[in-house]
Amino acid sequence: MRRLAWLAVAAFVYVVLAWSVAPGFYDGFGPPQPYNFTCPPPQAGANTKPASGHVDIKVINGVSDANSAYTDDGQMVILFLPGAFDVTGKTTVSVDITPLDTCPKPSGITFVTNVYRITADAPLVKASTVELRYSNLEPDPSDIYLTSDPAGSWRSIGRSTQSQPYVAVTMTSTVGYFAAGYQTASPPPGVVTVGGGQVLPIIVAVAIVIVVLAGLPLAVVRRRRGGAAEDEAD
Repeated sequence: MRRLAWLAVAAFVYVVLAWSVAPGFYDGFGPPQPYNFTCPPPQAGANTKPASGHVDIKVINGVSDANSAYTDDGQMVILFLPGAFDVTGKTTVSVDITPLDTCPKPSGITFVTNVYRITADAPLVKASTVELRYSNLEPDPSDIYLTSDPAGSWRSIGRSTQSQPYVAVTMTSTVGYFAAGYQTASPPPGVVTVGGGQVLPIIVAVAIVIVVLAGLPLAVVRRRRGGAAEDEAD
């Protein structure tokens, strides 16, 4: 009985403290910071324009080094393996990530992230990992899309099922324009949302704590009755 009581108290204290300190309870449930939209939705409130990124990758013994390029706000990352580039005649490889200052709306696709352009001054010869962070204000994207011309056609390059919450991950064998989204013809993918955000896991966790706490008085009453019955029997 005491163990159950201490477990309930610990769960209650954790929820109270976690909700009052960031990131706390929200680790794994939401983005670490507000999303920086190129075209913010009305519910976004105050908005900061998305950042760009740059990296110079060293060429060591004729092979491009393992490295990554990422925007300063961490909303897009691309990871390169050793030898990812054809570095013939080069000593470094320059990679840039730039958010597009417009929001393309290709037919049949709804984007939930900004569109980012990745450029490199050497050809990519090995598949590299792309990570796009998205907002909890938007539906969960089913795919990452790629194009060489944002006004042209976009093609899906998939999305890995193994990723952190609010991060879409896939592999690419070429640079270009990237964005995460879903087919407009189908229902928006993702978990059940409450109040515009993907917070159902939080509500479930709180409900479990409430159930445990609600059961404590009943357990105490039963224990007291059991003790009284034993005393009468004696």
